[in-house]
Amino acid sequence: MAKVKTVFRCTDCGSGSPKWAGRCSACQAWNTLVEEVDAPVLSGVALDGLLGPRDTPVPIGQVDTAEWSPRPTGIPEVDRVLSGGLVPGSVTLLGGEPGIGKSTILLQMVAGFADRGAKALYVSAEESKQQVRLRAERLDTVRPSLWLAAENALPHILAHVDEVRPDVLVIDSIQTVFSPELSSAPGSVAQVRECAAQLVREAKARNLTVVLIGHVTKEGALAGPRVLEHLVDTVLSFEGERHQGLRMLRAVKHRFGSTDELGLFEMDEGGLVGVPDASALFLADRRPDVSGSAVVSTIEGHRPILIEVQTLVMPVEMPNPRRNGQGIDSGRLAVLAAVLEQREDISFAKNDIYALAVGGVRVSEPAVDLGLALALASSRCGKALPEDLVVCGEVGLGGELRQVTQLDRRLSEAARLGFTRAVVPRLSPDPPAGVEVLKVATLGEAINALGLRGSAPAGGSPVTTGREPRAGR
Repeated sequence: MAKVKTVFRCTDCGSGSPKWAGRCSACQAWNTLVEEVDAPVLSGVALDGLLGPRDTPVPIGQVDTAEWSPRPTGIPEVDRVLSGGLVPGSVTLLGGEPGIGKSTILLQMVAGFADRGAKALYVSAEESKQQVRLRAERLDTVRPSLWLAAENALPHILAHVDEVRPDVLVIDSIQTVFSPELSSAPGSVAQVRECAAQLVREAKARNLTVVLIGHVTKEGALAGPRVLEHLVDTVLSFEGERHQGLRMLRAVKHRFGSTDELGLFEMDEGGLVGVPDASALFLADRRPDVSGSAVVSTIEGHRPILIEVQTLVMPVEMPNPRRNGQGIDSGRLAVLAAVLEQREDISFAKNDIYALAVGGVRVSEPAVDLGLALALASSRCGKALPEDLVVCGEVGLGGELRQVTQLDRRLSEAARLGFTRAVVPRLSPDPPAGVEVLKVATLGEAINALGLRGSAPAGGSPVTTGREPRAGR
């Protein structure tokens, strides 16, 4: 009988160690080693039983790809992110924080498959069948071809697949599924890795579409070993604030298409509803007469989206003022404040800075730099930017403005929403019809053209600082 031994395995990289240590010797991550029992090495008949039939090499030009065409889910925002839908024989991992709506969106997806004649099996490894049925009734996703099972043992799940023969299999969640062949607890590195690997093999062998729900850590990363993300074909991230209605679906990894697209949803009583016009949603409650606000044009995949960035500059006597950003990188916010102070004599040394991307969206694209910098200058001087102005450009450490990609699409979206003026870098291409552009080479030129020099006291009107811009601006 093979000897069973205990190892300590890293939850990040999956490497093993004979004893516990505070730091993984392979990936240098701290506090990631967990104890598990190594399965014995199989040989002979036991090993032959795990091996499937041997594949036959063929010329690449003779490989038939017809069966691997995407199957639409019936939800346009999901199909946008998945480049058309889910591919038969693929394995998709969906991660997100608790309560964000992972089970909701998957019930709506399998209902869409059922409406197109596909059979779906939803395996709930955390909730009872009654709980899932009540949610399905609330979402109006009860379908005759949608089958439901409450099971967390992998052999039983595969037996259900043999019985039902579904086109789509959903498992909620992979961290609660276990294989009795392993002695470790459900959710351990060994269980998650081996259960996922066996499901991947079954998906390829049966041409079965498999969707797994994955838990996330407190840092927002997918829980379990990193090898889980390598095993699957697609990794989706479902994001949003639990106390806001907006939800965002992104593809972190996608072997069948681009990872640049963004799906937007609103959560209401009837479930998740797609948001086809995101720009109108983000700008719906905008107050254009308030200082510190700027409208910027961003690109998510092939989709231009206009959002509002707001800043608030508050005087403070503390030696270390705050640089706090929500939906905006706080490090980038500090860099732009330093550029304004060093290059344009707009000081924030005795001011707290708060910045917000309105609507709960997260923006990290460099094209937001110019809008964020002008919002800071606007808040500092107490003067609002023009109501019909959209801003787009990257700011360098020297205060220079750099071009951004797909400017014509950004400005066309702005023109559709009624914006008639734009501030863009000097070397930008000509704008579309209906938009008048101000091309500037530096951040200082943009500030001067918009009259954002000076500072405003806490409750008063803008006043000048008495300092002239440095030469060359």
